[in-house]
Amino acid sequence: MDENENKPKGAANINAGGKQQNTYDAIVVGSGISGGWAAKELCEKGLKTLVLERGRNVEHIKDYPTATKHIWEFPHRLSNTKQFVAENPVLSKCYAVDESTEHFFVKDAEHPYEQKRPFDWIRGYQVGGKSLTWARWTQRWSEVDFESNLKEGIAVDWPIRYKDLAPWYSYVERFAGISGNRDGLSQVPDGEFLKPMEMMKIEKHLKRKIEKQFPGRKLIMSRTANLSEPINGRGPCQYRNLCNRGCPFSGYFSSNAATLPAAKATGNLTLRPHSVVHSIIYDDQKQRAVGVRVIDALTNEATEYFSKVIFINGSTLNTTLIMLNSTSARFPNGLGNDSGELGHNLMDHNYNGSISGIFEGFEDKYYYGRRPTGTYLPRFRNFGNDKRTDYLRGFAYAVISDRQGWNRLINEVPLGAELKSQLTEPGVWSTTLVGMGECLPSHDNKVALSKTQKDQWGIPQLEIDASFGKNEHAMMKDILASGAEMLEAAGFKNIKPKDSGNAMGLGIHEMGTARMGRDSKTSVLNGNNQVWGAENVFVTDGAAMTSGACQNPSLTYMALTARAADFAVRELKKQNI
Repeated sequence: MDENENKPKGAANINAGGKQQNTYDAIVVGSGISGGWAAKELCEKGLKTLVLERGRNVEHIKDYPTATKHIWEFPHRLSNTKQFVAENPVLSKCYAVDESTEHFFVKDAEHPYEQKRPFDWIRGYQVGGKSLTWARWTQRWSEVDFESNLKEGIAVDWPIRYKDLAPWYSYVERFAGISGNRDGLSQVPDGEFLKPMEMMKIEKHLKRKIEKQFPGRKLIMSRTANLSEPINGRGPCQYRNLCNRGCPFSGYFSSNAATLPAAKATGNLTLRPHSVVHSIIYDDQKQRAVGVRVIDALTNEATEYFSKVIFINGSTLNTTLIMLNSTSARFPNGLGNDSGELGHNLMDHNYNGSISGIFEGFEDKYYYGRRPTGTYLPRFRNFGNDKRTDYLRGFAYAVISDRQGWNRLINEVPLGAELKSQLTEPGVWSTTLVGMGECLPSHDNKVALSKTQKDQWGIPQLEIDASFGKNEHAMMKDILASGAEMLEAAGFKNIKPKDSGNAMGLGIHEMGTARMGRDSKTSVLNGNNQVWGAENVFVTDGAAMTSGACQNPSLTYMALTARAADFAVRELKKQNI
């Protein structure tokens, strides 16, 4: 293949400053949760590291413009306008997007993609990525999660087990700061926790009722990356529950507050925003990747950067887009794609099922502050002795409780003194169980490069072709029925199960498409997150996942990244990569 065949437009003046000044020990693509960890680990291990971020720069504290604003300071009191919704039919579906946060999300027109089947792709292009807006729930995966594919004959076997990742879970937890209890549950193994946040009265009641009437089910405080006490000069959490706006107190983990400052402190970090990665440069003679092709998002100028090791952490779908667009004589169908599995096996958690109810009682009880997390009911189905025959795997519940506030009166009719009186009293307690169902990997759930449509930088748009399958729909019935059964048993009333019917994507937990495995014939990455055939390239974001489990995945991305970075540096020193 001609060496210029896959170069981006505008590459005629490429490297005008010389190759030497564009050469680093390591390059990291992306600055979100996993990219930030890659930067920290590689810099702290002595590697001069270039971090390429396609979005704008966001400086911690300085660039959180809405962090301390009150609701009445927003023109539309946080609501999205009709014009915003009309212009952003995908983005406006996201629960986290409103007037206070929309600047941290990609608008629909800014980076279009093709939907072969409906898929809502929610993105955050800026330094820090979606680590600024994530929900911060951080459960470890368990041995069951790493074994299920093999035992059930689904997709391919994970090349690692829980024991391989356990020390790295501990490593990242100690730095990130995770509040929670040590609950002794094997489906969500205990970690290195800060003190837990406190359950509300209604949650303690629900916990007692569920655990008494449904043996094997446990309601616990969620493990969350909100700092219940100071750590590493960050925090503690101020109980404002405004995390999605960016936290000026560093009260939760983000790349901007934690990993990128640690990387910068080493003197080894070069951070380059507005850098859209076009493709990875593979040298057919050296049989290794040698660099990255980049297009400046503002000027469209093309530049090549070079390094000994490359971490691709662009977030699942953009990581795979880059790999598919990285063609060479050795990899005509995309980097590492000997198996043909690159782009396949897309997963997302199924959050469509929720069950709400109200509780009449505990009128003399309230809670302190605005706790930025909830309680968690870990998986109990197809675990231990609780077996189902109608579907595989299981689900968990995020449990959100509070007392109804003043907005309960919006549709009421009291006026004057009666209205004022009612505003001084909170309403009834309410609880919502939000199911998080595991999605099985399927070869038919896939992404590909468009043959006709390109983005503004001349890169093929992504085609997404995926949907939930029979297993997910069967599980959804149980999510709704089980949640309603538990609320009823706990004395709740007006119980309302709901299936939103949303397409994939709104879980914002895209996983797969460049999966790990034991064989280059059936997977894209090996057990150390190396790309088969390009072993100096590592992928440690959601693209690497071989299955989806029903726990939040970001903590696992962090652990995989720290583990892979440690391996990469050791291999560099041995001159094996």
